[in-house]
Amino acid sequence: MSESYSASYAAAGVDIEAGYKGVQLMKRHVARTMIPGVVSDLGGFGGLFAPDLAGMKEPVLVSGTDGVGTKLRVAQLLDQHDTIGIDCVAMCVNDIVCCGAKPLFFLDYIAIGKNEPEKVASIVSGVAEGCVQAGCALIGGETAEHPGVMAPDDYDVAGFSVGLVDKEKVLDQKTMRPGDAVIALASSGLHSNGFSLVRKVLDIEHADLNAPVDELGRSLGEELLTPTKIYVKPVLAAIRAAKVRGVSHITGGGFYENVPRCVPDGLCAKIEKAALDIPPIFRMLQRLGNIPERDMFNTFNMGTGMVVIAAREDADKALETLKAQGQAAKIIGEIVSGEEKVALC
Repeated sequence: MSESYSASYAAAGVDIEAGYKGVQLMKRHVARTMIPGVVSDLGGFGGLFAPDLAGMKEPVLVSGTDGVGTKLRVAQLLDQHDTIGIDCVAMCVNDIVCCGAKPLFFLDYIAIGKNEPEKVASIVSGVAEGCVQAGCALIGGETAEHPGVMAPDDYDVAGFSVGLVDKEKVLDQKTMRPGDAVIALASSGLHSNGFSLVRKVLDIEHADLNAPVDELGRSLGEELLTPTKIYVKPVLAAIRAAKVRGVSHITGGGFYENVPRCVPDGLCAKIEKAALDIPPIFRMLQRLGNIPERDMFNTFNMGTGMVVIAAREDADKALETLKAQGQAAKIIGEIVSGEEKVALC
């Protein structure tokens, strides 16, 4: 028994030693994310990072925070926790890159009913993998045990990331013009949005999540737990190679809420629905839930996780760069004059 053991705290349901063991188990995962600029080791009171500002005229920090939402319930039902952290990172860094910023570092927060070190380390392994995919460092976090507030098997995951961009390189939607190309970057599926509706339509509390589904080509559990795609590297590459006017992360609120966030007043992103590649899971949900098409496009990404708007003359260059980065992408429409900001035709 270590000196940190507290019988009184243990009697209240908090295992301090389990927390220390979790930190030890996660350190090898965190080590994978170390990049130049990391100053501190895991376990201090604060995470230290020294950014490289060379060549920047006016450095601007960009922050983002988010969680995974009720997709966590699928992970809990399947007792599979090593991918949900990727979703958490994705939801933050995909937002940051929308203004042209490169994520520098990430911190996570895990609230759990009972601290099981192996489970926590598994969650953090996903966070670390997400950071590797995004090219940022995991420099800190917190695991909080909540006995009596959360059921022993329950947990929640949230994150926070900070990125950096030179002010003169922040994407300026005011440069957008009629004729600019609207490019769809393919999603990996549902990502981390609309899961309260998904859970209701599919009745996942009683569904056999491990049974294969012919329509999906895999089990329902595999489909639902597929991690959110992280777009940082391909989007930044496209921004370097082409004149990118705007970027929108298609999350909760779907096309109708998110595309207008990168389109200036007086212009409209005219999107051809027939040009979209919509994965089977969305058709399945629409059919089983009898969900109106507009609600589908106002809730889910419908197979498009990110929209990039590029200058007409640079559209091919943007597509080539995205595809060279391994990102499936295609033109789905163009910018026109209008007041709606987004129109699906």
